[in-house]
Amino acid sequence: MSLNEFTYPYDLPNNYKGPGSPIVKPGDESKPIPLTFTPITIKSLTLKNRLVVSPMCQYSSHNGEANDWHLSHYSSYAKGGASLVIFEAAAVQPEGRISYADLGIWSDEFIAPLKRCVDLVHRLGSTAGIQLAHAGRKASSIPPFLEGARNSIPSDQPNGWEVFGPSEIKFNDNMSLPHEMTKEQIKETIEAFKQGALRLLKAGFDMIEIHNAHGYIGNQFISPVSNQRTDEYGGSFENRIRFLLETITEIRSVWPTEKVLAVRLTCDEWLEDGSGWTMNDTIELVKILDTMDVDIIDCSSGGNSTKQKIKVEPLYQVPFADSVKKHTKNLFVATVGLINTGNEIEDILQQNKADIVMLARPFLRNPHFVYQVAKELNQTINYQIQYERGRE
Repeated sequence: MSLNEFTYPYDLPNNYKGPGSPIVKPGDESKPIPLTFTPITIKSLTLKNRLVVSPMCQYSSHNGEANDWHLSHYSSYAKGGASLVIFEAAAVQPEGRISYADLGIWSDEFIAPLKRCVDLVHRLGSTAGIQLAHAGRKASSIPPFLEGARNSIPSDQPNGWEVFGPSEIKFNDNMSLPHEMTKEQIKETIEAFKQGALRLLKAGFDMIEIHNAHGYIGNQFISPVSNQRTDEYGGSFENRIRFLLETITEIRSVWPTEKVLAVRLTCDEWLEDGSGWTMNDTIELVKILDTMDVDIIDCSSGGNSTKQKIKVEPLYQVPFADSVKKHTKNLFVATVGLINTGNEIEDILQQNKADIVMLARPFLRNPHFVYQVAKELNQTINYQIQYERGRE
């Protein structure tokens, strides 16, 4: 181990189980531990609690490569006790980036920088996942915290490139018109997902999530809003889901079955006329995924149409997870979206509406959000050992 890599210069106490793990005090042996702080095992992945860092784009990469920002960012959640830290969307092709500042996985050169981040997360007692992605027609845009946020950068401008999607349909007037992908390009993109998964295996990740939500390429294919093809990748429900199913099959050809594979879904596009992808479509898709080597469905919504009418309120996406739970035999289910308190998390789990809770903004506000949840639920947990003095 290099002197620049973190390791403890002493043996840890025998009763220390790492940040985020529950502590049972003498006399409290009969006191039930909140479900939030009970472990769950999904194949080879054991989570010490149900609090998971949802993938959040950082727009901090130079030409797709992870750097010190990613190392400090993701390790902070491991120190804070999250059981699983899911890294941001990693684009499988350069033209699949949302912006020029996105993380990538299209080159072997990216393996070592990512492995450095994964290794530190592991040494700090957490597990590491990552989102495998392609932005499709929403690519080549300006990062969301800069002037002109989300607008396309034209292909003839610096940091811009030509974009591709299932059909020649713009997401909105401020974004580029995508080229309709040829069948050869579709095959190349699916192969890129496969090669990306192989690189992530070499980087040591415990879990991959396929990004099939929020208007990115998988979502674009399954939705009639963005897919008006007339070949075997468009038209019928069976044809529109073909891209996703083939992607799963190719990823699984290199991603071992004992390692966890998740799919993030836009469960409903929130179109009042029902013309887009709906929850009924999601249920039919989940029944198919239930028979494949998929382990987790991450239930989100929206992002593929400017006509969406989202009723944003606390826990507004939990019903999607609840519905998926009722229609699956083999899949674990994750929920997301405006979940902010320990009591909300515990209620979701107690009511069996989801198996794990993925959180984004709460962790941005407080990388040690797990500690906050433990206080709310009156559960004593281990802190990162160097931070124990800050408990009270």
